[in-house]
Amino acid sequence: MEIITALIIGFAGSFHCIGMCGPIAIALPVAAASNFKFIIGRILYNFGRVITYSFMGIFFGMLGGKIAMAGMQQTLSIFLGGVIIFFVLLPRKYKNYLTGAQLVQTLISPIKNQISKLFNLAGLPSLLLIGILNGFLPCGFVYIGLAGAAATGNPITGALFMMMFGIGTIPAMFAASLFGKFISLNVRRKISKAIPALAVLLAIIFILRGLNLGIPYLSPKLQAQTQTEVVICH
Repeated sequence: MEIITALIIGFAGSFHCIGMCGPIAIALPVAAASNFKFIIGRILYNFGRVITYSFMGIFFGMLGGKIAMAGMQQTLSIFLGGVIIFFVLLPRKYKNYLTGAQLVQTLISPIKNQISKLFNLAGLPSLLLIGILNGFLPCGFVYIGLAGAAATGNPITGALFMMMFGIGTIPAMFAASLFGKFISLNVRRKISKAIPALAVLLAIIFILRGLNLGIPYLSPKLQAQTQTEVVICH
């Protein structure tokens, strides 16, 4: 169920990505005059993003697992849902302040600089590396995906969750890299307006899962993890 959810989240959220990361995808350098290599380059770029998302999924799945072992998996799910709703309702000026904070800009500045250098190389390996680095740039919808990875409570499942999330974003991002110049700014804005509704729906799902209502797939009954003592008699 989590894997299907990740794929749907990634696909729906990819329309938000067109507005945020679309400019990078549209401006990707041409690796060669060949149409075949042009398409391969765009595939490598998207594959690079998936690699980064999967790597992040391992870390956040592991973090979620530590929390689950402490018996707080339900609390984590409800908390993540609440954070998503809070961020959606947060006024835009405060969101811009958070993403534009000096610490954030300091951290991502080396990534942006490296991407700029890779743009000048215009080779197939460069396009893969651009995708890998692009995955580390701040993105609210990727954070929602990472919340889902953390909720899995397992590094392997978390990595698989984010891999499917990344795969879900490929159709729209691949189309943007090929036909992005034909997608007007007005269309991108209209698409972006629908994203908060999807984010809230996902947040509600997280909260319902945390409430442990016993509803199959939507809010399954979670078994409490208990530690058993092994008594060895000599």
